[in-house]
Amino acid sequence: MTMRLDAATLAFETRYQWRKLRARARRVDQRVVRLVPAGEPREHALFSYVLDPLLDRAAARDTSHTHFWESLCMVETLLELGCAVDAVSWTNRTLAPQRDYGVVLDVRTNLERWAPQLGAGTTRVLHCDTAHWSFNNAAESARLDALEARRGVRLRARRQMPESGSDRVADVLSYLGNDFTRSTYLANHANHANHANHASSASRPPMVRIPVSVSHTYDWPAGKDFDRARHTFLWLGSGGLVHKGLDLVLEAFAELPHCRLFVCGPISRERDFARCYRRELYGLPNVKTIGWVDVASERFRALARCCGALVYPSSSEGGGASALTCMHAGLPAVLTHEASVDLTSETGVLLREATVEAVRAAVAEMTERPARELESMSRAAWEWARAHHSREVFAARFRAFAEDLIAGRYAASPKRTGE
Repeated sequence: MTMRLDAATLAFETRYQWRKLRARARRVDQRVVRLVPAGEPREHALFSYVLDPLLDRAAARDTSHTHFWESLCMVETLLELGCAVDAVSWTNRTLAPQRDYGVVLDVRTNLERWAPQLGAGTTRVLHCDTAHWSFNNAAESARLDALEARRGVRLRARRQMPESGSDRVADVLSYLGNDFTRSTYLANHANHANHANHASSASRPPMVRIPVSVSHTYDWPAGKDFDRARHTFLWLGSGGLVHKGLDLVLEAFAELPHCRLFVCGPISRERDFARCYRRELYGLPNVKTIGWVDVASERFRALARCCGALVYPSSSEGGGASALTCMHAGLPAVLTHEASVDLTSETGVLLREATVEAVRAAVAEMTERPARELESMSRAAWEWARAHHSREVFAARFRAFAEDLIAGRYAASPKRTGE
């Protein structure tokens, strides 16, 4: 099947492939970047997340994901607090800690691998940028099963995560999402504790929320025609199109010919999905498939101005940054609980279940709201996102957390072993 790539999407795909090739050439998954503070280090930290912005500061301006800027912010904060930092990519599978660290922070599976080599004085931090792997993997599988039952086609899983016990060897967990994301780690801990025949609260590590940032913010869309926007919606997401509910949205809009949908995401990377939904993506007059859109671009701002709401029934998130970006742009959100965004009736609609019927009903209900009510929801979503999810909020919360780490607040004794 020939994919339809416009100039903007083609440019994004070119940058994406170039970034992968450059990372491979730089051997990012084997690099160690050593950074020292201005004065004598008060502590040494091992940091495992995204290395790109430490090798090239321009990468921190990449708006395709929040983790580029957040990784740089976290490292710079540790340096400002007097830590010498050894930074590696979360994909590094070869590094073995060669010194005593006061703090080790990892985002996925390295913490479990390193745990036996860390000293008793090390505070171990798992930074949770997704829901727990056990929930995430089951959630995507369930969505793929449901799609197969509806359409008789089995699509490839795109968002499966490796199994890991890092959350069980951590002294403290920081997390980007809301209570949904937190609950997936608590549930896993309780399940493990029950199998180990000890109280589920025993040795459970504390969890600290650090609200996910957004890569771009926007002025209030003054002069927006909310009456006209009532019938136009946006789906904006990254890879894992079934995981993020695009299949449900497309099937719902196929039955809502009076409503218009813009689809913004990396459709060209998931050819099996594009084949399965070719009619809905490219053959319906009320669906316009755009492809990847830079949220910092005028094109995205124009889309947000003509849309009344975002529809994003994701199956599992660690912070729902794409939904929050759209709320920053003044779009109320139609979301699942698993999108991990604090939603109220003033800022959007929480889906009762993740089904085509539920999405269709919620979209139809949004179109019936008066323009004045939609404008009020838009203003509430915009104000709430600005107050709770920004780079400034993230930086302040992480700094407070890092100060506690260095002060030894989360040091545990005896250390958790995961046994």
